[in-house]
Amino acid sequence: MKGSLTLGKFAGIKVRIHWSFWLIIVWIIFLDISRGNDITGMMWNILFIFSLFFCVVLHEFGHALTARKFNIGTRQITLLPIGGVASLEEMPENPWEEFLVAIAGPLVNVGIAIILYLFIPVESFLEQDPEALQESLSMVNSGNFLFFLLSANILLVAFNLIPAFPMDGGRVLRALLSTKLDRVKATQAASLLGQMLAFFFFIIGLLYNPILILIAIFVWFGAQGENVMIQQMSLLKDHEVREAMMTDFTELNPDSTVDDVVDLIIAGTERDFVVTENGKVRGIVKHSDINDVLRNRGKNVSVREFMKTDFTELKASEKLTDIYRKIRVSQNDFFPVVENGEIKGVIDMNNINEFMMFRSSADY
Repeated sequence: MKGSLTLGKFAGIKVRIHWSFWLIIVWIIFLDISRGNDITGMMWNILFIFSLFFCVVLHEFGHALTARKFNIGTRQITLLPIGGVASLEEMPENPWEEFLVAIAGPLVNVGIAIILYLFIPVESFLEQDPEALQESLSMVNSGNFLFFLLSANILLVAFNLIPAFPMDGGRVLRALLSTKLDRVKATQAASLLGQMLAFFFFIIGLLYNPILILIAIFVWFGAQGENVMIQQMSLLKDHEVREAMMTDFTELNPDSTVDDVVDLIIAGTERDFVVTENGKVRGIVKHSDINDVLRNRGKNVSVREFMKTDFTELKASEKLTDIYRKIRVSQNDFFPVVENGEIKGVIDMNNINEFMMFRSSADY
């Protein structure tokens, strides 16, 4: 994710913090200044935010390490203002495995809450009359810090178990529905419920709290995106790269110039190209690089000088679902297809989209 700072790697998983996370700290400082809070109160609030997001990181590691049990890797964990995101390579299709991965995060917060409860005199807070309780919880301090953290973890559990994508509750619901329905129908049902809840949050947000509007937008598009992705995966299931790859394609020579590439782009429909020499793939040329080369180096620069050599070769027998996932999680969306050292075709997201379009047609 662009604009992210890597904090470190733990259990082999990168933990990153997105630049937008710091908006929370700026907002906290702004509120404290506007309320006339002193520097001590401000530091307690900032410490609380960092402690809360540490719990969020542990929550995401709950997902990641449980997924690892099912041989599913996690690319990174990223902290955002709205929480954390564990970028799993995929979600298990087995309902029981998906249930365990989804519920693992909230269970981490339950565990944290239980541990905190053992060290906090919760009864002393609950036994206070409403006015005294309001006074003691008016701001975060050394006396109530852990109580606030306990309450926040309980709220994290409740929030994440809302049965709506992309929250954990939506995945738990889909896992349970998948025991009776196929995965596509289970996803459709869970997504529909998620969007209904998002609409409800939006209305309540308009009337009472603008934060709920942001949550509603997050849930709405998260539910929609999950539904679309699962439907697309179902169209690609049991199909191989050879069925969707382009076999009528242009091969560039390393000595071709960028001017030659421009002519090919203008004259045809291809945007990305393979570079071959002596029957071997030597690199790829991306449409997105052409303007920079023209602007900075001129039209007579040879392809050899700017082609990408860190490309990935695919086999014609690879599953389209695997390639679809690979494209979604990587910067690269153009692959040469090679068998026995000989190029057989190329494939990109356009090929896959066209394949899915025809697959979805009743006449295909």
